[in-house]
Amino acid sequence: MTETTGAERPAPAGLARRMAAFFYEGMLLFGVVFTGGYVYSALTQQRHALQGQFGLQVFLFCLVGLYFVWFWSHGGQTLAMKAWHIRVLDVQGRPLRPLRAVLRYLLSWLWFLPALLSVYLLGVHGTGPIFGSLAGGVIAYAGLSWLHPRRQFFHDALCGTELVTQLPRKKP
Repeated sequence: MTETTGAERPAPAGLARRMAAFFYEGMLLFGVVFTGGYVYSALTQQRHALQGQFGLQVFLFCLVGLYFVWFWSHGGQTLAMKAWHIRVLDVQGRPLRPLRAVLRYLLSWLWFLPALLSVYLLGVHGTGPIFGSLAGGVIAYAGLSWLHPRRQFFHDALCGTELVTQLPRKKP
């Protein structure tokens, strides 16, 4: 893919399409995290869920990061993004380089960090309140995209990337 001018710039992906890909990505990541957790526990001989918990969290954080960075820097689409015809590009319309993909992955945690931090600081326990806080945070974060001129998410604006619609090409 080559650099595009403003006239041929791809259309930004709509919020509904991006959120559908977001939730689909969550389902796919369940398999990645489940398999990664199994491999980690087998390699470390983990016998109890709380044994080596921090190591597991670091391992899974890196594994999920590797998943996203690989797909974003090799074609610009994860499996969910392909299904929903979305591609991530830099603001000049070029594919992401690995360093920008890493930056985007780290900044994408802004989806969850405010809610998780508030739950931690308030000392909230229990699955219901934590998931409620996360759901509210995700809705608020997605709503912030309406403040951007091209309706991009905050982390995309910070790292100079954007999600665009990438419809399949019709065969002649």
